[in-house]
Amino acid sequence: MSTTQRKQQFGAYLGRLRRDARLSQRQLADRLCAASGVATLTRNEVSRWERGVRVPDAWLPALAAVLGARPETLEAAAAYARGEAEWRLPGAFATLAELLPPGDPLERLTGAQGRRIGPDAVAALAGRVHGLRLADDVLAGGDLIVPAFRELASAVRLHRESAYTEPTGRALLVQIGELAQISGWIASDAGQHAQAEQAYRLGISAARQAGDGALVANLAGSLAYQLSNTERELDGLDMARAAVAEAGPEAPAQTRALFFDRVAWAHAQAGQPQPAMRALGQAHEALTEDGGPEAPAWAYWVSREELEVMDARVFTELRRPLRAVPLLRSVLARYDATHARELALYLSWLAVAYADANEPEEAAATALRMFDLSADMASERTTERGRVVLRRLAAFDDVPEVRAVLAEHPG
Repeated sequence: MSTTQRKQQFGAYLGRLRRDARLSQRQLADRLCAASGVATLTRNEVSRWERGVRVPDAWLPALAAVLGARPETLEAAAAYARGEAEWRLPGAFATLAELLPPGDPLERLTGAQGRRIGPDAVAALAGRVHGLRLADDVLAGGDLIVPAFRELASAVRLHRESAYTEPTGRALLVQIGELAQISGWIASDAGQHAQAEQAYRLGISAARQAGDGALVANLAGSLAYQLSNTERELDGLDMARAAVAEAGPEAPAQTRALFFDRVAWAHAQAGQPQPAMRALGQAHEALTEDGGPEAPAWAYWVSREELEVMDARVFTELRRPLRAVPLLRSVLARYDATHARELALYLSWLAVAYADANEPEEAAATALRMFDLSADMASERTTERGRVVLRRLAAFDDVPEVRAVLAEHPG
């Protein structure tokens, strides 16, 4: 593991300690100043620690006192972050490989004689899976990753060890696939990309065994999205296309719209504007189709408004701000304010679009809104978007409003 990844893990650990203490980043900075008698620490410095930019060596004793942590534990964690020791962070994210049995995690135990389960047990699991999806609407990945992966490991054990009929087993595999998808999404938001890919591939296996082509495609499309966003653009494009093919033309309209949106994003990340535009058109066409099978529960969020968001994001990536800005402003004006992470992400694209349109003052104002929303958010996705915004604003550092943003958020 690289030193950068170690620092990011330490930052995630520190952020969890702060949230457990029910402190904002600004409140932690204030208490550290009071505890140490030094009045120069700011919220921005705490943010740098939690993003893995710096290790707070000189502040470790005060951090231990304020957060109620053992000093030797924080010292060991800091040594790990600096690459000076091999050590597992307390409460660090367990990988799926550690939570699941070796070999094929979906392989049934020979002669499994565990308790017999029926449709009620699967229905209860389905309710918990959907509850996790709804939680993801309002909470960040760093807040959900541990319970999500524990739930996934428990569902796999249920599949391996319980007795059930063939229909119940198939329904259970579907729920494992759905749980793997949302767990992968949560892990990706927390910046745990290897763990997310493991979950997605586990889910693909479960969905294939269950014969649910649309779910296979959803998992493949989610993995494609991560690949496209982590400098594996061509792999992401191949996976996104495979998802569309897997689903086929008979898949529910909402799901086909989602899969075409993933293709559009993959083309945009690969720098292919015309195919990206065609895929956006296909997504809108799919959503307006009449008839066909009913959409599964996991597609509840796919709507015309969400397609417009993807349109705007693709336009921004393709440097077409005159198309992106009106769409983003329209969506943001009516978006649910409780979905803070999504609002922060959409604001990040609006800030970049304003910069591309040579409107640095508007870009700066939008960036400030984004940073205020995401200040205490345990989401690597929003953190990375903040870096993108700051890099784009740096071209306008002679504008006072931009200079103020760059001074407050030096990255």
